Amino acid sequence: MSDKQFHESPNRKVALRNVRNIGIMAHIDAGKTTLTERILFYCGVNYKIGDTHEGTATMDWMEQERERGITITSAATTCFWKGNRINIIDTPGHVDFTAEVERSLRVLDGAVAVFCSVGKVQPQTETVWRQAQKYHVPIVALINKMDRTGADFDGAVAEIRSKLGANPIPVMLPLGKEGDFKGVIDVLANRAYYFSDADQGVTITDSEVPEEYREYRDSVFRQDVESLAEVDDEVMESFLEDKIPPLDVLRAALRRATLKAKAVPVAAASAFKCRGVQPLLDAVVDYLPSPVDIWDITGSDPDTGNPVTRHVGDLQPFAALVFKIMSDPFVGKLFYFRIYSGVAKQGMTVLNPRTGKRERLGRLLQMHANQREEREEIFSGDIAAAVGLRNVTTGDTICVETDPIVLESMNFPEPVISIAVEPKSSGDRDKLTKGLLALSDEDPTFRISSNEETGQTIISGMGELHLEIILDRLVREFKVEANTGAPQVAYREAICRSSESDTKFVRQTGGRGQYGHCIINLIPQERGAGIVIENKVVGGNIPKEYIKPIENGIREAAASGVLAGYPVIDFKVEIIDGSYHPVDSSEMAFKVAGSMAFKDAAKKAGIELLEPIMKVELTTPDENMGDLIGDLTSRRGTIVEINAGDNGFTRVQANVPLSELFGYATAIRSLSRGRATYSMEPAHFEKVPKQIQDKIVEKK
Repeated sequence: MSDKQFHESPNRKVALRNVRNIGIMAHIDAGKTTLTERILFYCGVNYKIGDTHEGTATMDWMEQERERGITITSAATTCFWKGNRINIIDTPGHVDFTAEVERSLRVLDGAVAVFCSVGKVQPQTETVWRQAQKYHVPIVALINKMDRTGADFDGAVAEIRSKLGANPIPVMLPLGKEGDFKGVIDVLANRAYYFSDADQGVTITDSEVPEEYREYRDSVFRQDVESLAEVDDEVMESFLEDKIPPLDVLRAALRRATLKAKAVPVAAASAFKCRGVQPLLDAVVDYLPSPVDIWDITGSDPDTGNPVTRHVGDLQPFAALVFKIMSDPFVGKLFYFRIYSGVAKQGMTVLNPRTGKRERLGRLLQMHANQREEREEIFSGDIAAAVGLRNVTTGDTICVETDPIVLESMNFPEPVISIAVEPKSSGDRDKLTKGLLALSDEDPTFRISSNEETGQTIISGMGELHLEIILDRLVREFKVEANTGAPQVAYREAICRSSESDTKFVRQTGGRGQYGHCIINLIPQERGAGIVIENKVVGGNIPKEYIKPIENGIREAAASGVLAGYPVIDFKVEIIDGSYHPVDSSEMAFKVAGSMAFKDAAKKAGIELLEPIMKVELTTPDENMGDLIGDLTSRRGTIVEINAGDNGFTRVQANVPLSELFGYATAIRSLSRGRATYSMEPAHFEKVPKQIQDKIVEKK
């Protein structure tokens, strides 16, 4: 980036090209948080290593995280490695908290994807990999847990290639495996590194590659050069001339390929045993981008919607994206933001283009998990938190008023499970409402609604664990207990075939009446197509100002459902004709006409219920496989794949309706005496069998 001129603030301590914004992402229990704890230890942030097993991990600071040994909320921290500033976000691995990964990846420049050397590519790994690709985030892969029984480095690399469609290039190989794992081999530099047990891996011994590993290293090196030659012209030239490129040329080529997502450097480690973490940090610095590499920042003009481009740098106009909101018992709401250009200073006034309102940045805080360090200013490329913002939500841009820009926001998955909640005592009603609203501000996948028929408060989320954590936080943080109803599945409705409706809304009450008339075609669409509404009215039969109200009426009617009160999805409406009255027609009349026309057309077309299907991956001891597969099929599950492992465990993949999975954790525990594990993630919607649909409609 030497050809790109930009100016840095004289107050900046670390050059912008030496900054790395990275996320640690993986399937649950692959060792993300353990790895982050080791990184903080070796970078000198922590004097003592935290441990998820003992509930002492710095990054798992919530009580619920420490009790369960899992990450629930993404935690941000900053450390320094060999003169480079590394901003790290440790993300959750459980599918219920996938929004935490989504919003973290949106503001990160690079990511470390952690794979268990035994489990290899697991379902949630595939999900976070897709999320990283969506935001064009370059990745360094780490094959972790090389000390575990059944560790298979080469098998994990092969699955990264076959299952994720990536181009993995091993830069570190394991020296031994399972109980014999003692260090790593730097493939490009042709050196071996051993880590001292006496000081938790701080002391590293550098030596020649042992004799028995030289052939393995040479073979992998040749493959690496071939893989790089396919994606880099400079290496290709050397390769065609039958020359071995120098180390600096190979590293530069691998960096270029990684930044373009044409290669994924792969390292090996056992974070728990403190072996291989420092070489991973070197790989992060060598191969993942700095903000300077993400030179063009694209957005849109809030007034015209036209594309706008910004550049990185402290002396550019200020623009940042708020990616997370948290309630803090000491300072109130914390707004986490990533600065893309310019500098944030305490007390400065910024614009929120979404609302058009000014906001004032109060205190600026550098976060280390839940600990805070106050800062006067935050520079371009950094991640920090602010206090004092008011009308700001997740995904909002904050920028200078004189040069406004709207940065690309984030999309979050829709909730798939709902339960009814009510306070245990009538005096707690206000406290419950306040707590739920505070939690929904923090979490875009947590929704609150009200059932008009019963008056109940309904909360919706991404899974049983998600809602369990929400209720637990209500008790601990907001001191309010709630009674809950049985979990409800978020079904959807879909139309079966095309239909037409010619609908008039006429009211005459003396004086000015109401008149709206529209004719629509309703057409089913493929799953995932969404709602499309087209205006095909010609000749001015319906004035243009009444088209939008018709659209609004159709969308409102679809949201409230036709068959059982669930949203109707994936359809197209063509507004083809209608008429208006010069006196009695109004926006309200056409909105009602649009709503009535949609409901009439939907009933003619026929409605079917759709249910969320979960992709379940089950790892079970071989002797329990029959019982657990029988249990899955009894839950209307479809077995997709069965892979026999070499360590007495079998991996089963199945598609199962979410409605059949309540209490599944307890069932597999009892069937396998606690030895089987499972994970699940939303896959798609499928038609509900008729006898079950009839029962659901009857209940409604």
